[in-house]
Amino acid sequence: MPGIGKKTALRLVLHLVKESEHKTAALTDALNRMRQQIRFCKTCFNISDEEECSICKSHRRDKSILCVVEETNDVMAIENTAQFNGVYHVLGGVISPMNGVGPADLKIDALVDRVLQSHGLIKEIVLALSPTMEGDTTAFYLNKRLKEFSLKITSIARGVPVGGELEFTDEITLGRSISSRVLFQV
Repeated sequence: MPGIGKKTALRLVLHLVKESEHKTAALTDALNRMRQQIRFCKTCFNISDEEECSICKSHRRDKSILCVVEETNDVMAIENTAQFNGVYHVLGGVISPMNGVGPADLKIDALVDRVLQSHGLIKEIVLALSPTMEGDTTAFYLNKRLKEFSLKITSIARGVPVGGELEFTDEITLGRSISSRVLFQV
């Protein structure tokens, strides 16, 4: 499993072996229920236990702002900031020719259809993709595909992290921070 190395996996197995059969059976049942009940939202492709996720169903969300992310964990990360009140679209990855992932392998056509079917309700697309070569390639491709619609297409800011030291920041990040500088506000 991602994020679990050999040592952690061994500790987990040894722990489960020591547990009662009842507890391991309960864990197995919980995993089976999760696999059977969790699905992808029909609108945004975020994980959900219903046909449509709670974010898409919410009347409190600003449906005119659509944030495009790579994966579900990106939705969770943005939600944890409590700074975004729009809705999401999960692509399911980024364009990566080296890994055999092209535009057809992602939920890009569904995004274009969603914008088209919104009949002008969607006013802004926020591209919240990783600042990698693949993320930038995907953002460029999305911008090209969405150009025909009268939308504001924005990207999340990039720069030096809070608490970071300038001398340890890579040149590309520091360069983008300088060129995309903002007004200082007190």
